[in-house]
Amino acid sequence: MHQPARWGLGAAGVGSAVVLGLDLTSFDETNPFRRTISEHGLGPDGWVFGLGVGLLAAGSLAIGVSLARKRLAGVVGTLALAGWSVGLFLTAWFEKHDWSVGPSLSGSIHRAGSFIAFLSLPLAAVIIARPWRHRERSRATLVAFGLGICSVLWVVGIGAAVLVGAESGLPWYRVMPLGLVERGLAVTEVAALLALGVWAAAEHRLEPPEPAAARSEADGQGRSVAMRSST
Repeated sequence: MHQPARWGLGAAGVGSAVVLGLDLTSFDETNPFRRTISEHGLGPDGWVFGLGVGLLAAGSLAIGVSLARKRLAGVVGTLALAGWSVGLFLTAWFEKHDWSVGPSLSGSIHRAGSFIAFLSLPLAAVIIARPWRHRERSRATLVAFGLGICSVLWVVGIGAAVLVGAESGLPWYRVMPLGLVERGLAVTEVAALLALGVWAAAEHRLEPPEPAAARSEADGQGRSVAMRSST
């Protein structure tokens, strides 16, 4: 098993479990249908939320390193996965803000980080795991690609809610149960990330396939040597 992928899966799994634990233990205080996951960062356990998201970001970065070292992600896929990690780090470091009391630099950075993360992971999953790119398809790549498509559909649904809100004059986050939608998107994206991590851990290819031209040249040199030897 590739070491960075193993570390990444462990860190991402622990970080996800920490955030999920906060969610499950605060049902009596937080409405999961309307309140976003970042609400956990405002309470006395805010540091726990930051730790969980930070571990998820670090694990994602390690999985991206593993995929890049094995030539499995490509430049665009690697950058998209790095964008997800950077967005998570920003979300963990800068806490959510109550916009009813006025603007906030920390809140703006937190919001930007959330957008970057939620938009980058679907792009990374679809690009990296697209089936027509890999000659040997594995169950992990197919799962990651399918979850990437599902993540894209979640994002499209949120975009549609924004348009409906703009036309009706309602805040876009009132058009839909924002907390429930965000949790559905987060679960889908984290599952896609873990599938990429499983693929990175299981895939053994470290070098790209040898180009056909290079193979032909090597074969020609081999035949020339063999002919000189026979003469």
